[in-house]
Amino acid sequence: MTEATGPVDVDGAQGVRVWDPLVRLFHWVTVLCFTGAFLFEKPRDLHEALGYTVAGALAIRVIWGFIGTRHARFGDFVPKPSTFFGYIGAALRGRERRYLGHNPAGGAMVVALMVMLATVTLTGWLQTTDAFWGVDWVEEVHEAAANLTLGLVCLHIAGVVLESLRHGENLVKAMITGVKRS
Repeated sequence: MTEATGPVDVDGAQGVRVWDPLVRLFHWVTVLCFTGAFLFEKPRDLHEALGYTVAGALAIRVIWGFIGTRHARFGDFVPKPSTFFGYIGAALRGRERRYLGHNPAGGAMVVALMVMLATVTLTGWLQTTDAFWGVDWVEEVHEAAANLTLGLVCLHIAGVVLESLRHGENLVKAMITGVKRS
């Protein structure tokens, strides 16, 4: 990389730094920890440690959403309902525009995933407290929220694949390198 030409992605193409290291770290730590916690309810200590790691990462990411770099800020990607539905309509017609950061559907997904992760981690933590230990509804909400989160993750992956194909851009690679084509 030189200052004159800007960042270069792993294929040697010119690009723009979009996803900062904290956003990428949050993404991949959350992927690994949520997957691990979902797959391994036992041993309980491992499940809880993974859940607390997600909760901590989420807290940092929420703060970063207000003070972070341009594309990390909520103001850059949380869409108004009219923008979201306009984008979905354009996408269904195959006429959606490309965004350097999150598109409106991606931004809405980030918010939905963050809300669900907060629900999963909060209800998980509540189950460790004296007041909610063994309370059925807390466990049921925890399990339902985890399952809904998994459904959203599948939808997120499908959206990433679809957008990668439609715009000829490897969005997974961009979330690893932080660089997208300009």
